[in-house]
Amino acid sequence: MKRFLLLSALAVAALAFPGVASAQSGHFVTGGANAPSCTDAGTTVQCTGKVAGLGGTTFEITVEATGIASITCANPGQNEDVPGQRKEITTAGTSGPLPTPRNGHYVFSVATEAPTAPDDACPNDQWTPTVVDVEFTEATISLFEDGVLSDQITVPVT
Repeated sequence: MKRFLLLSALAVAALAFPGVASAQSGHFVTGGANAPSCTDAGTTVQCTGKVAGLGGTTFEITVEATGIASITCANPGQNEDVPGQRKEITTAGTSGPLPTPRNGHYVFSVATEAPTAPDDACPNDQWTPTVVDVEFTEATISLFEDGVLSDQITVPVT
């Protein structure tokens, strides 16, 4: 009889609480030395920080940064670089999918890819544009757990 009562109680509990929700609780640690920060590295941005509360099976950190690109144009006839236009650009980078660590904490370092100059940055199609520097203003860092956005923060680029 005790076994029947125990099984009945477990069945009622299972109906009342159908399962543990896999809520995404990962977040950026915003205080102290591990707070997210981003540094201008010329044509890329390097972001570092720490995430905690990871609970999914995988996670990924992405970075998207905006800024004003300085572009030179290579003149095919004279083989020299001349100043092009300054254009607003956006560049991005990712950690790629990573397995969630046992302790739910991860110290990250993610860089953006070098941007490609827009086609209209030079006087005509025969010239080749090259981004030589970017004055980045801010970067948005996103944390995804099992493909779902868990946290996002925008920080100035220094």
